[in-house]
Amino acid sequence: MAAATRVIASSSNTITTTLFSKSPFVGKTQNLCLRFKNNVQKRRLFTCRAIYNPQFQIKEEGQPETLDYRVFFVDNSGKKISPWHDIPLRLGDNVFNFIVEIPKESSAKMEVATDELFTPIKQDTKKGKLRYYPYNINWNYGLLPQTWEDPSFANPEVEGAFGDNDPVDVVEIGGRQAKIGEVLKVKPLATLAMLDEGELDWKIVAISLDDPRASLVSDIDDVEKHFPGTLTAIRDWFRDYKIPDGKPANKFGLGNKAANKDYALKVITEANESWAKLVKRSIAAGELSLV
Repeated sequence: MAAATRVIASSSNTITTTLFSKSPFVGKTQNLCLRFKNNVQKRRLFTCRAIYNPQFQIKEEGQPETLDYRVFFVDNSGKKISPWHDIPLRLGDNVFNFIVEIPKESSAKMEVATDELFTPIKQDTKKGKLRYYPYNINWNYGLLPQTWEDPSFANPEVEGAFGDNDPVDVVEIGGRQAKIGEVLKVKPLATLAMLDEGELDWKIVAISLDDPRASLVSDIDDVEKHFPGTLTAIRDWFRDYKIPDGKPANKFGLGNKAANKDYALKVITEANESWAKLVKRSIAAGELSLV
């Protein structure tokens, strides 16, 4: 196995996760009809306080589907750490850590609480009530640590839209249902530029290296070949999920199409650079927790 993430159930409400930094799988390169070139591999990815080769535990506080429920990350000494700030982003060779917030085939809208100390995972609320999607999400969903979509930056490539003030989202298309708080090693394959009420909310389409079909896909054309219809299904799901609540459909930039792996890597690098400015306080954090 080129890379592995091991999740071991231990005492009640505790999961121990070990991240191994073996050489990850590097897939083949595809010729694309629509190409986005960049210098991603020449640009530095920032890590700051990252815990390399971390061993940590997932600890739940409260009961699931309650307002008090939180999923915290703690290190071996029992000290709380932030999944957003302390889990490293990059593992090398365009492989990244992905933190699962919402397991596939579930509907509770879980998210990292970016405004709380140690940024635990919690269920989102609206007007004091727990939020649920109107139907299950069909893929594992979560975030890339050490990334941030800067709300002060107007992206000239996506209609001048400003970032949504959150980490970059990942849609993981593998077959296994992951667990809340699980950390998977993934490789990006494509990206969608979702515009949510005018804010830019990138969706990185990726696959876990542990998935049996991971070796078959390395770029957007491979997704179309081995996961036919998946990119359209992801776009349509995120376009329409607010409609049952009486809101308009979300829109997408870049011609309403998914962009390729190179563009996805560009998005990740830029969001990592924005995060580095945030934690160095070069940009005002507002209500965001930097701990």
